[in-house]
Amino acid sequence: MDTLNRYRQIVRNLIYEYTKYKPSHGQIETEAIVNTETDHYEVMHVGWDGQRRVHGCVVHIDIIQGKIWIQHDGTNRPVAEELLEAGVPKEDIILGFHPPQVRQYTDFGVAS
Repeated sequence: MDTLNRYRQIVRNLIYEYTKYKPSHGQIETEAIVNTETDHYEVMHVGWDGQRRVHGCVVHIDIIQGKIWIQHDGTNRPVAEELLEAGVPKEDIILGFHPPQVRQYTDFGVAS
């Protein structure tokens, strides 16, 4: 399996794993958004917590130019660590939620 397809499979598995975790309160569904044509992957919370509408991204990952970009990580199980455990090298994981000038100080990739 080539690297891109391997990364797609790893990210898909990770997204579906995160959808197994449901908020402990409210009427909130956890949804997976998986688009392998555009390499866009998200976990969303959608529903109601009492009178408050809940609609937000929990995890957002894109695959861009052969690198896995973590655009948002709202979990208590860091997505980057999960990717490392799945065998993705640090240099292929980009913490997109950090400004480009800060990425060089992380242990991960620095693509701009």
